[in-house]
Amino acid sequence: MPVSIAGRRRQRFFYVGMAVAIAATVFAGFAKTYYLRLHYEAPPLSLLLHLHGLVFTAWVILLLAQTTLVAVNRIPVHRRLGVVGAVLAVLVLVVGTTTAIVRAKQGAAPPGGPPPLVFLAIPLGDMVVFAGLAGAGLYFRHRADIHKRLMTLATISLLAAPIARLPVPFLGAGPLTFFGLADLFLIACALHDLTTSRRVHRATVWGALVIVVSQPLRMVVAGTGPWLALATWMTQ
Repeated sequence: MPVSIAGRRRQRFFYVGMAVAIAATVFAGFAKTYYLRLHYEAPPLSLLLHLHGLVFTAWVILLLAQTTLVAVNRIPVHRRLGVVGAVLAVLVLVVGTTTAIVRAKQGAAPPGGPPPLVFLAIPLGDMVVFAGLAGAGLYFRHRADIHKRLMTLATISLLAAPIARLPVPFLGAGPLTFFGLADLFLIACALHDLTTSRRVHRATVWGALVIVVSQPLRMVVAGTGPWLALATWMTQ
């Protein structure tokens, strides 16, 4: 069903609002350990963790910049920045994967969580989902309706990490809790589609399904012999 001019305007500013909400969530989650670490006297970070924080922050800032450019109808600038987005997407994948493997090799895991090699399935799962959604979003860069949804969903797929670090007591209940809170962003995307075009866009449907199905799947896979063998090989 065609979307009215007012509906298209709401869509543009909805994605700016989503980018702001994502940025706020990332900042709140990593404030103590990264953004405001000097204020909280957090332990020193390795060069790799600094690089990880820089790359992922740049990705979130770029999402906010790109959605804002579209909202104010600066499409040519948005397209030129798309090259930066493609490079950053590759860096997010490479740096995120490397960081997850190195941290597992160092024996890092959330307090009270599963062993490092088991936990490794969660961040690496994030990278697989992000790569698929961001890659598809770049492929459909000439289809604005698909592109903007997939790039937003790719970023949402990374939100479990900052949400797990929010200073909220009940988040200690386990991965399903912070996965569930991250999925609220998916619900917001679906509701937006319904209110603007009376149906959920197929990119939203398929992208959200990839994210949601991957969450319990990686927790099931994480405890299996084949996964532990693979994780042991990667960390050696």
